Amino acid sequence: MWLLLTPALLLAVMFKFIPLAEGIYYSFHKVTPYLGNTWVGLDNYAKVLGSSGFIDALGHTVILAGVQTAGSVIGGLLLALMLEGSSLGLWLTRTVVVLPVVTATAVIGEIWRIIYFPDADGFLNTILAWFHLGPFPFLDSPRTALISVAAVGIWAGAPYNMVIFLAGLAGIDRNLYEAAAVDGAGRWRRLWSIVIPSLRSSMVIVLTLAAIRALGIFTEVYVLTGGGPANSTTTWMTQVYTQGFDRSDVGVASAASILLLATTLTLTIIVRWLTARRSES
Repeated sequence: MWLLLTPALLLAVMFKFIPLAEGIYYSFHKVTPYLGNTWVGLDNYAKVLGSSGFIDALGHTVILAGVQTAGSVIGGLLLALMLEGSSLGLWLTRTVVVLPVVTATAVIGEIWRIIYFPDADGFLNTILAWFHLGPFPFLDSPRTALISVAAVGIWAGAPYNMVIFLAGLAGIDRNLYEAAAVDGAGRWRRLWSIVIPSLRSSMVIVLTLAAIRALGIFTEVYVLTGGGPANSTTTWMTQVYTQGFDRSDVGVASAASILLLATTLTLTIIVRWLTARRSES
């Protein structure tokens, strides 16, 4: 079996673990290409934690992570409940709904840039005009840019969560529904007493994956706004990109990346620990 896993392990070592080790190495050095690196200890981490740009980016990332995680989980659950079943029509509908999952994130961003076109003739503003609303600047105003980016993340993440919820719904014993119907339980009662408790393990997986995706959000923001306007949508990862490639400060960018990795690992371990503790009790 290990022989079969060898190609995947080699790829993981080359493209994941070696870059990770180099990132940790650079985070403790002042990187100067062709002139050698200088050991600076924890100075790069201190610069990250003392930088107003990174602090603002952290706030935007937390807001995006919270809104996108909550929205995509609720949206995914609603889609799964609506599309539960096995008919051909539902299969086709699921395929259409899942399209955002198989579409490249950069393509999604470009599509939504067109949808969000700020003029009155823009696609979304034209629809809103039918209800005597708008036009709204969406991505061009600091007041609306962050929530507009979050809406794209919810739209792209909900179908992904739906697939996991559908797998959880398929595992529910149908006899429970029949017994609840005999007892006179309505739709909402069945939802709260049967469906939600049965989806507890799926919910933990979805919340963990959604939070990890949201904390590392980069492509949507970079394509949609580039961090603007007025840095109102700058996230931790876009700040890392700016620090590393635009300002050529690889050491500080590496330290910021390692801090994000540590935060993500910590949150994952806490969720797994709480889940295991609840299962034991």
